[in-house]
Amino acid sequence: MPPKPHAVSIFQPLRHARFRQLWLANMLSNLGSRMQAFAAAWQIATLSHSPQLTALVQTATWAPMLLFALPAGALADTLHRPTLLFRSNALMALAAVAMALLAFGGKQPVPVLLLLTFVMGAGMAFTMPAWQASMSALVPPQEIEAAATLNNMSYNLAALAGPALGGLLFQLTGAGALYLLNALSFSALLWIYRQWRTSPAPRAAERHGMRSALRISWASARYRSLLMHAMAIFFVSAACAALLPLLHRDAGTYGALMGALGAGAVLAAFVLPLARRHAAKRMVLAGGLCIHGGMLMTISLIASQPLRLVLVVIGGVAWSAIVTTLNGAAQQAFPDAVRARTLSVHILAIAAGQTAGSAAWGMLAAHYGIVPALTTAGLATLACAGLVACTKDFLETV
Repeated sequence: MPPKPHAVSIFQPLRHARFRQLWLANMLSNLGSRMQAFAAAWQIATLSHSPQLTALVQTATWAPMLLFALPAGALADTLHRPTLLFRSNALMALAAVAMALLAFGGKQPVPVLLLLTFVMGAGMAFTMPAWQASMSALVPPQEIEAAATLNNMSYNLAALAGPALGGLLFQLTGAGALYLLNALSFSALLWIYRQWRTSPAPRAAERHGMRSALRISWASARYRSLLMHAMAIFFVSAACAALLPLLHRDAGTYGALMGALGAGAVLAAFVLPLARRHAAKRMVLAGGLCIHGGMLMTISLIASQPLRLVLVVIGGVAWSAIVTTLNGAAQQAFPDAVRARTLSVHILAIAAGQTAGSAAWGMLAAHYGIVPALTTAGLATLACAGLVACTKDFLETV
């Protein structure tokens, strides 16, 4: 087994030049994506005034993962990964341009916005297995969990700035400028992928790549357990992203809450190494679930905005503990030759939970209200925490 994660500084992977370049470029792209996600969710929430349609933004984002994760993983293990990454990111940039043109033209039908959000999700579905496998292959095995934490930190640094900046720009310029900025944010990544020609391309595409992904992943009892836990966790936690836009009808307040969630996740990069030094992985995961569940149960009941922001910051720390623990375990589970395929199954499990959860919590909120839906989601998250605490070994290397 590799050395304990706490023996490695979270910044150690940045010593590797290509990892560092991709990490910085990806943070810029994440900033654009977070602004776009804010604009799309807020637009649909204000245009439709429907919990179900607003929750469908998350469904449209994650459903492509459910549909395309397995073929994406097979392609990532058989094609030249930089080429695949260039094409999938170019698709997302084009979808962002289309959304910008619609917004600038004054035509913003909700079904079309959801369709283009689906296209963005499809690009991300083909990006994620290749991206995670490529980034973990750029560092030594003992640095993989630190690399996963850094990638999550990059995402959440963007989550910290993106919603706040998005809320400001949305009020000043409307959604079109945010969509256009997102399209431009892909430029650095696309340039790096075009230059990345040093790694050898695979000899030939493997037949039955999707079938082999399922076979290899399902052959490991520990990985099966990891997949089932990930699916359940993302199902219950989907309520946060699906319903948070409905708590407020003010773009600035919603942006502040999303920024607070990102701030907590950035703070987690410094808190989690200490937690992992003193607790087993499953207990870190269970603790994160307890805190996140408590946030879901209480956020709609607190009237004070400053207290809400503090609560969401704490929830962001917990969410980072959940995501980095699950992703680190998945990336360490198998060797590089099959890593993208097995990661695609992990992404498929997450997408299944997120897609079904977003739709389910949206319907529950439409029928019974936002407060009962969030309370139920919080209780379900606490139940997941108990399940994790009672299950041993599923987070260890296969």
